[in-house]
Amino acid sequence: MADTRLIDLASVIRSKNAGPFLVTLDVIFDDWDSYVRVRDSAVLTPTRVGALYRLDAGAGVEVYFNDPAKALKVTFPSRAPSGHFACTDVYGAQQYIPLLALEIPDGDPDG
Repeated sequence: MADTRLIDLASVIRSKNAGPFLVTLDVIFDDWDSYVRVRDSAVLTPTRVGALYRLDAGAGVEVYFNDPAKALKVTFPSRAPSGHFACTDVYGAQQYIPLLALEIPDGDPDG
């Protein structure tokens, strides 16, 4: 198996505001194998997400994995508070897009 895009492994990838100052990304999986592949790949780390979203190092990016839900959540500061004149996405609903093409490696060490 080769690298696979996150969009091809997850059943739901979405974003929304978590209050006026934070954005949260949800990634939900239908099957355990896909979830574990992403969780164990170490691709979705605070450092990697920060780089993907062009955030300063130490910006407060947090990544949470929830095994029972087969889901993960990423939270980071928004570039501008929701409703501020510099805000380009009032609801935070378009912030998931950089995750779609994220490549998840095959977890098989023999592959």
